[in-house]
Amino acid sequence: MEQYEPEHLSAAQLAAMRRSLTTGRGALTRRSLLRASGAGALALGGIGTLGACGIPPAKREGDAAAASDDHSAGEKQINFSNWTEYMDVSEDEKSRPTLQAFTKRTGIKVKYTEDINDNVEFFGKVKPQLAAGQDTGRDLVVVTDWLAARIIRLGWAQKLDPANLPHAFANLSAQFRSPDWDPGRAYSYPWTGIPTVIAYNVKATGGRKVDSVTQLLDDPKLKGKVAFLSEMRDSVGLTLLDMGKDPEAFTDADFDAAIGRLQKGVDKKQIRRFTGNDYTADLSKGDLAACVAWAGDIIQLQADNPDIKFAIPAAGYITSSDNLLVPAKARHKTNAEKLIDYYYEPPVAAQLAAYINYVCPVDGVAAELAKIDPAMASNTLILPDKDMAAKSRSFRSLSSKEETAYEEKFAKLIGA
Repeated sequence: MEQYEPEHLSAAQLAAMRRSLTTGRGALTRRSLLRASGAGALALGGIGTLGACGIPPAKREGDAAAASDDHSAGEKQINFSNWTEYMDVSEDEKSRPTLQAFTKRTGIKVKYTEDINDNVEFFGKVKPQLAAGQDTGRDLVVVTDWLAARIIRLGWAQKLDPANLPHAFANLSAQFRSPDWDPGRAYSYPWTGIPTVIAYNVKATGGRKVDSVTQLLDDPKLKGKVAFLSEMRDSVGLTLLDMGKDPEAFTDADFDAAIGRLQKGVDKKQIRRFTGNDYTADLSKGDLAACVAWAGDIIQLQADNPDIKFAIPAAGYITSSDNLLVPAKARHKTNAEKLIDYYYEPPVAAQLAAYINYVCPVDGVAAELAKIDPAMASNTLILPDKDMAAKSRSFRSLSSKEETAYEEKFAKLIGA
């Protein structure tokens, strides 16, 4: 286990966090992608305060001792914390069918709480107990990849028992199997994936397809009608891919080259602006012809405007994820693992995907989802085909030093 070093959030990291929470992913409703991306977002009530106090992480050795603290056999229950509108509900909105079916099958009751509104706020709730080595009162939580990475690194997540996860192990999609922050998924399993792709208004482009960052930055017919996201990982990540660089293994020089390329787009007024979630209205109206966009938004925009299209760049696209974790000292670890595994059974995963409309990380779901909604089963923003999945890349984990330097350069680029 790595030694814990107190972290102090820089001005650039704090600015990125505020940007994300006010106009970026963190400002959106769950069905429009509620997310605060970037390790810097932990500052508010989170790691910034923790680092200043110098509180050490829980010991990873505690994973081995977790079994003695597990009361699953005698207490048939699970306390599950999740985001709002992130679980299927019945038509009368009085029940949650998949959770009810789990309880009927196993006898394990699930206390399901929608008490995660954003990663930063939630971490502020659980940090004191985690830092003190205490039970948070939650057996299972869903947090975004950067926060999952931090919790795991601090030793505040329990290592999962593969014996309790046969469906999860067998059915996890290849693109989600081994993030750099949790190789082999020893501590986490994805709840859903969040692609960043290219969207365009075919009416505004004169019927032309827009399918690359090169086209966004260099096509004179798009000048002044292009937007990139104000989230550094999304905009820089796609640009790195377009330059033939791997966002999972890039250098400082690669990052600087990507910033330079985007700067040229700003200087020649090819890029109209860098946006948060507010790009949706301009894209729908045609004020923006094309932009970097979040897939969840596209699904909803297409429902109201048939002119909205999307493209997966040949160079690849960026995917982040929300992830299931069992917090340290949770009382019902085995029960929680059974619930994780349950959601990796294709019929159950299909029922969930049909409701939440995000990328399903479970292989073998297509036939089951087609029984519910054939259109969803054929939508690659929900079920990426093999070609699309192969193009998915994640933005690599950053050290605090890198985070500060990169956010400063990106902030200068976008005028933040």
